[in-house]
Amino acid sequence: MKRRIVCFGDSNTWGFNARTNERFPEGVRWTSRLAEMLGDAFQVIEEGLSGRTSVIDDPLFEGLNGYDYIHPCLMSHAPLELVIIMLGTNDTKERFHLTSYNIAQGIARLSQKAKTTPAASKGGFPKVLVIAPPPIEKEYYETEVGPSMGRDCHLKSEEMPKYLKELLATQDTEFLDTKGLVPMNNIDFMHLDEEGHKLLSHLVFHRIKNILSD
Repeated sequence: MKRRIVCFGDSNTWGFNARTNERFPEGVRWTSRLAEMLGDAFQVIEEGLSGRTSVIDDPLFEGLNGYDYIHPCLMSHAPLELVIIMLGTNDTKERFHLTSYNIAQGIARLSQKAKTTPAASKGGFPKVLVIAPPPIEKEYYETEVGPSMGRDCHLKSEEMPKYLKELLATQDTEFLDTKGLVPMNNIDFMHLDEEGHKLLSHLVFHRIKNILSD
């Protein structure tokens, strides 16, 4: 059986193309690039959902709470070696009234749930890597996403990783901060473009090589 990795995230894991409002094809999405680099011994499972949050229900759209879905998701794809979680962008929305620290708490809570889901071989627990997504850039508010996202999303997005790093250290969870390493696009300033997907795939590849060699 192939070594299985679940990538659990939002529209930047699904592969949203802000230029066309459609999905980037295979070979562009960071998840499919990662699969190519890992080779035939691995299976990378894309579990991206646009609008997904870490632990909060969205009053405007159903089914976006990652905490409610992650257990059945991981169990359905078992056995797993690794779960990669990249969330937090949607949690910054003004209507949720979360601080940057609250957002980090939610992601850490989700990570802990993934770490204690018996979805590895023989009922064991998979390893977990949490990725802090690239921060939203302040120009987002002047684009078509601004009214829906609300104010100050870029500030919360910028501050969140430092808290997340601290919280994940207490549960001994692997962490990758993409801040300053992967940019958002220059269309809505909160989604990856083709180059962003490429850069992210390489960062994740080199990180998980070390994780899975332990």
